[in-house]
Amino acid sequence: MIEYLRGELAELTPTTAIIECAGVGYETNITLNTFSALQGKKDVKVYIYEVIREDTHQLFAFSNKHERELFLLLISVSGIGGNTARTILSAFTVSELCEAIAVGNEAAIKSVKGIGLKTAQRLIIDLKDKIKGIGGDAIVLSTTVATVNSEVVDGATSALIMLGFPAAATNKVVQAIIKSEPTATVEQVIKLALKQL
Repeated sequence: MIEYLRGELAELTPTTAIIECAGVGYETNITLNTFSALQGKKDVKVYIYEVIREDTHQLFAFSNKHERELFLLLISVSGIGGNTARTILSAFTVSELCEAIAVGNEAAIKSVKGIGLKTAQRLIIDLKDKIKGIGGDAIVLSTTVATVNSEVVDGATSALIMLGFPAAATNKVVQAIIKSEPTATVEQVIKLALKQL
């Protein structure tokens, strides 16, 4: 197995990075978070997850070990493959996703393209106890605050999606508002979100 690649960044797109190591160019699949982390760099080091099957040989690259660890947990959930896991990790940062799983925020996870309610529920049930420690300090929430926040996030997100705003963008804005205004009501969150969307 390849643990990591260190080399020159030959090409970079939002979904792939080609890294040249000792004259060989390795095409890797990346998340948007890794894309942001690699932008503007010449020499890079990425952590690798290798998929070798009869019909495919793929490399998934991550800018840090936490993201790779979370990717491995995601693909352990029934119904989530490498590309779906990559899409989920492009919609959230590691700490945002850990927080969504920790508080059981189905609406946020379901907002990712290709994730239905059952998969979102299964993901939360399977990973709730496994994510501790991955997201760092982001999950130092008391259960009460987490439950209240979860209800506010769900209510505000659903309302904004019904108003026609895209789910992924809506979720990001709502999560950011809740972080800065943890005591905000659903109405307050919606009003603040409308100014940003």
